[in-house]
Amino acid sequence: MNKKDKLMKKLLNWFDDHLLFIFSIFLIAFIPLYPKLPLMELIPGYIVRVRVEDFLILTGFLIFLIQVLRKKADYKSAIFWPMVIYIVIGLLSSLSAIFITKTVPQNIWHVSKVFLHWFRRIEYFSIFFIFYNGVRRFKDAKKIIFLSFLAVFAVSVYGYGQKYLYWPVYSTMNREFSKGVKLYLTEHARVPSTFGGHYDLAAYLVIFLPLLLSASLLLKNKALKAFTLLTFLMGYWLMILTASRTSFLAYLAALAVLFLILIFKKGFWWSSIRGTVVFVFTIWVMVFFGDLSDRFAHFLKMPEIKDKLKLDKLLKPLKPAPANFVALDHDIQLVMDSTDERPTQEKPVSSSVLPPDVYEDIPNGFQEVTASGQLATSSANATDSATVMVPVQRTFSDNAYKYGLSTAIRLDALWPRAIAGFKKNPLLGSGYSTLTKESVGQFTEAESTDNDYLRVLGETGLLGFLSFFAIFFVVLKKGFQGLRKEQNPLFTAFLASFIAFTIGLLINALYIDVFEASKVAFIFWALTGLMLAVLEKTKVKTKGLNE
Repeated sequence: MNKKDKLMKKLLNWFDDHLLFIFSIFLIAFIPLYPKLPLMELIPGYIVRVRVEDFLILTGFLIFLIQVLRKKADYKSAIFWPMVIYIVIGLLSSLSAIFITKTVPQNIWHVSKVFLHWFRRIEYFSIFFIFYNGVRRFKDAKKIIFLSFLAVFAVSVYGYGQKYLYWPVYSTMNREFSKGVKLYLTEHARVPSTFGGHYDLAAYLVIFLPLLLSASLLLKNKALKAFTLLTFLMGYWLMILTASRTSFLAYLAALAVLFLILIFKKGFWWSSIRGTVVFVFTIWVMVFFGDLSDRFAHFLKMPEIKDKLKLDKLLKPLKPAPANFVALDHDIQLVMDSTDERPTQEKPVSSSVLPPDVYEDIPNGFQEVTASGQLATSSANATDSATVMVPVQRTFSDNAYKYGLSTAIRLDALWPRAIAGFKKNPLLGSGYSTLTKESVGQFTEAESTDNDYLRVLGETGLLGFLSFFAIFFVVLKKGFQGLRKEQNPLFTAFLASFIAFTIGLLINALYIDVFEASKVAFIFWALTGLMLAVLEKTKVKTKGLNE
């Protein structure tokens, strides 16, 4: 074998050994940065569409399976069997929904939708194995962590562009918009950045804000400390622009957990002083700037603080709206009428009283009436052929006026339907994609419960609930075990923040289907794979934090 062949063989061997790492390093940046633009539609009229990351993750997972067969990859992590058990229960739940409880009609599109959601759970877990096998040395983990920080920086910059410079928005919070329609934010709109909606972006920040903060506190390199602190501040202001109350509370809980952990690693006074500064800064910015304090004031029935405390009147868009302006309102579901047509720029008729978190009275579609004011029926048209289209006044429930529209949707519809799904089969639930239907035969265009605990209970029953959240129990247990050992500053920061943001996401899941939000789910399971890989498969050089 000549020198050239030896070099080629060496390169191929290196590529073979590092292929999953290459996928990991690419995915940790691509997933948060690339907008949720669709490639194709799997089920006609359904909001879930195939995207670029689906093909990338599928490719990476197939490479992992091939490497397992070649004995070059390992699948037996600490959470392998809990994941397998949940997937099996999800399959049994789907079959039960079709053949036993009959909550899913034996129709190709209804059955396809159930198994689409089952496969999505497998896809979410699959990225864990890519990262678990992509990280072989601690320096691999360092590269992934620092690249993820750069991704947060870029996501923040783009979010500011959406808020102040009318950069485009691509949303998945509506069937029509999920086709890839270019949108722009209105004054009270919540920033989604490169994510499908503001809730997803806020959950993403619940993950990375504690990680950035802990890195800025524990790293020794001054340049890295400055960069992580700057990115943390940019990410925190981006969270304010999302105006997500639940994610903000989840972030506060994650901060509390983080500084409690740091008490044991760095001492009481070190952690308490820094924790106090961070919490005071966090609350001060939330109260005096942005729309988040308004939303808390509405919920707590203290709207009088809105105008008295605001200091951000100058934080307005810095350039005029584009000529082809299509607005993304703060509650996107209000933009569309029953036929799901694209919204127009025509100003709707205002209502005298609106729920506290509704800024504009969007009509509930339009109806045709005669010149005399009667509904345009066939009999009416016989005597009066002149008809006009008039907006239909939207009505709101008592809960909408008490707690705001966002909470009312959950209390009036989403949560009761999830509980009803659980009652149909307490062990296996009513099946995936069955909780938003008003009748068995209804084909819903999207699925949401806005409470992951109720969603898991309703869709997969008590068995699915216990098996799914057992995964988090194992993950947190492994994280605490890792913290008992003295690690280098970066991995201590990562472990402490991993525990903190996992608890934060579990709190966030009380109000959002956070573990079904694809970008958030992918990133969480990817970081879980990274964490377990470092703990179970690599050797981290020990270095005291107090040196």
